[in-house]
Amino acid sequence: MRSVDIVLFDLDDTLHDDTLAYQSAAEEVAHEIAAEHGIDALALKAAYVAAAEGFWKRLTADNLRVELAGVREDLWGSALECVGIADPMLARRSAGLYSEYRRRRYELFPGAAELLRRLRDRGKRLGLVTNGFSETHRDKIALLRIGEYFDAVFIADEVGMLKPDPLLFAHACTTLRGSPSRSAMVGDRYDRDVRGAREAGLFTVWLNVRDEALPPDAPAPDATCRSLAEVERVLLPAGA
Repeated sequence: MRSVDIVLFDLDDTLHDDTLAYQSAAEEVAHEIAAEHGIDALALKAAYVAAAEGFWKRLTADNLRVELAGVREDLWGSALECVGIADPMLARRSAGLYSEYRRRRYELFPGAAELLRRLRDRGKRLGLVTNGFSETHRDKIALLRIGEYFDAVFIADEVGMLKPDPLLFAHACTTLRGSPSRSAMVGDRYDRDVRGAREAGLFTVWLNVRDEALPPDAPAPDATCRSLAEVERVLLPAGA
């Protein structure tokens, strides 16, 4: 571990279990709709999850002006059509319920707040870099009570860039009054978090919570961890 002044973090599935939050919310909505309309709840949930994951996978910088609330209506409309229901009003209600239920499920991973606090206590400047949208993520940051730990927050639509663009990581380092050579990036997605940060010259920490294989021919991150406790041992080694 080289000496760093700045540590950048991804948010979803790095500091909190976003996959659990959105899939649980989708299942809760699906069961409500299934009870009303006599459809397969798990089929509806699966259709929504597939549609949502497709949206985020296809997201480009050209899409950053989209309104996420409207997107969710469209995604629920698509999911409902997959189970034989074409009802725009039901899609709108489903999207509203989904947003409400998801907010209730935000919870930090164990040790996340402690890690951020210890890094701050050691004089590190912290940045949050997310491909999310201000429309939802400012609220999420507040609900998770982590805003106080970060010197700057970089949300895709606010900065007009998406990970893995190396310019985004370089911009974050410059904003935090440092250089990539003395900065680290921690994230759970190799392609989004590690690849771009590595190209920008940061020390990369892959929080591999899904036990994924390294993409073929991809350069290894500087460190691979399975938990935030391991991340802390990398960033704050004993005796350093």
